Amino acid sequence: MSKPARATISDVAKAAKTGKTSISRYLNGEKHLLSEALLARIEQAIADLDYRPSLMARGLKRGRTRLIGLIIADITNPYSVNVLSGIEAACREKGFTPLVCNTNNEVDQELHYLDLLRSYQVEGIVVNAVGMREEGLNRLQQSSLPMVLIDRKIPEFACDVVGLDNVQAATTATEHLVEQGFEAILFLSEPLGMVNTRRERLSAFRATLERYPGTIAENAETPLHEAGQIDNILRQFHTRHRGMRKAVISANGALTLQVARSLKRIGLHWGSDIGLLGFDELEWAELAGVGITTLKQPTWQIGYAAVEQVVRRIEGVSDAVREQVFSGELIVRGSTAR
Repeated sequence: MSKPARATISDVAKAAKTGKTSISRYLNGEKHLLSEALLARIEQAIADLDYRPSLMARGLKRGRTRLIGLIIADITNPYSVNVLSGIEAACREKGFTPLVCNTNNEVDQELHYLDLLRSYQVEGIVVNAVGMREEGLNRLQQSSLPMVLIDRKIPEFACDVVGLDNVQAATTATEHLVEQGFEAILFLSEPLGMVNTRRERLSAFRATLERYPGTIAENAETPLHEAGQIDNILRQFHTRHRGMRKAVISANGALTLQVARSLKRIGLHWGSDIGLLGFDELEWAELAGVGITTLKQPTWQIGYAAVEQVVRRIEGVSDAVREQVFSGELIVRGSTAR
């Protein structure tokens, strides 16, 4: 059986025995211009035909789509999931619909989704960027779309940014480990590249330990899913500083999970053999044996604030580009206990 054709505004007008102008007035909230009898006929016709107006078409006719595009680096990352919760809440409150695009940390996908969102005529974009190439930046600048970046900045691109106060967070985390008596601390991150969050956290880690010359500071980079490489880094760090209290700072939640798995593989226990502190609060952190100390980001607030700012730009606010940062919260558990 063929699917029935979708009812049109002409079909509604015919069923209600009126013109399309009256139907448009009804749909646009101008019901006071219509008689009670006509209102009743239009409502009955809409119900009988199961008519659903095209919100996209109506929006384009008025020059508004009420759409905000979201380009997310990795939607499987717990950080991204929590940020999206704040984004959706703000969109719902302000009358916008989010269109979510997951790049899976691939730069080429960023470019593809950027073009796609522009074709949908979104009114603004919120981006958790991997690292847009020059071609993508040129397209953004030419489009003049209101845009806000979450967490990661794009080099040489002036744009509103919302994220964590990385200096405060990394300083708090490092000072905590020093206060707990750790004598050697390893800062472990994914490859730094041009990702400002990783660079800022590492820089703050180094700057903090310069104030404590008796504490050994090391850092290493590893791809997220290179299990063997993570094993070697942790094993060698443990061996190099045998007999000392040592700890690892993991630069994000996804990497913290890999570090926890690695420690289990090589026979080390966090909390007794080695300290462990991870950026991002994870649901399982308090359930992992003695529990893992984390630096919790206010992810919901970050997502909400990003939408607030892009809506300000959509509405025409043209003040200077701004960076809005939120403080992190240290949640202490057994993995860093003295």
